Amino acid sequence: MRKPLGAAIFALAFAGAVATPAVAAPGAQPATARPATAQPVTKAAEPTLQAVSLAGTVALSNCSGSVVRFPDSADTDPALVLSNGHCSSLLDPGVVITNRPANRPFNLLGSSGTQVATLKAAKLAYGTMTDTDVAIYELTTTYAAIKSSYGVSALTLRDTPPTAGTAITVASGAWKKLLDCTVDGFPHRLKEGKWTWKDSVRYSPACQTIGGTSGSPVIDRSTGEVVAVHNTGNENGASCTLNNPCEVDQSGNITVRKGINYAAQTYRISACFTTGNQLDLSAAGCTLPKP
Repeated sequence: MRKPLGAAIFALAFAGAVATPAVAAPGAQPATARPATAQPVTKAAEPTLQAVSLAGTVALSNCSGSVVRFPDSADTDPALVLSNGHCSSLLDPGVVITNRPANRPFNLLGSSGTQVATLKAAKLAYGTMTDTDVAIYELTTTYAAIKSSYGVSALTLRDTPPTAGTAITVASGAWKKLLDCTVDGFPHRLKEGKWTWKDSVRYSPACQTIGGTSGSPVIDRSTGEVVAVHNTGNENGASCTLNNPCEVDQSGNITVRKGINYAAQTYRISACFTTGNQLDLSAAGCTLPKP
């Protein structure tokens, strides 16, 4: 978990691939003598990637975050901010906070990264570090008011998970940085210190996150939707310690990936918020940890 701000972002070079020539099978007969006819090659269409900006991201005092809405949220609903549970406090395993009053400020950014407003929380609607690492704050204003006053729209929180190979951007409001990479995989469990998380995303090496990027939205670049929230990375190659998460497979085998970073998937959140963006952990389909 990388709460403190500091250090720099590193770059990564990519290696190319080498093609292997085709070889005729033994005993193959020569083709009849006639002019060769070029055959059309059908290439699978690649998804069109959107230009991701910092619009809708926020900077916290110690982390990043974003103004988010669900697919069925109304413009008149109270706006929500997504960040990490550990950005509110280091919550013990098993602890779940719901509807706790809060007046935390969030610096709202426009597309260029310029601060356009300071938003205020009314409450911490949901926060936990059990199974996942998320915090959802309810603001004192609505989506419509934010759009009207500052020209900034909320990011949509998708209710389905991403797939391996998806092009993503980690958008840090605290650092005003956009980090592009792909979804590299999905650890069965991610363990860091006394916490164990499910539904994590592993990034390809290009996303070199640093302190302060915790809570950043992970955006699917083909849809512009949020599919995860950045929360940690293995800093020095240690195994399963604070700031050095390890992957644990279904057999209990541990894999350590130094320098690799991770996020918590967010597709399960929307089922737990109902009309008016109100938390309802008893709602059908809600599987988030409960108090």
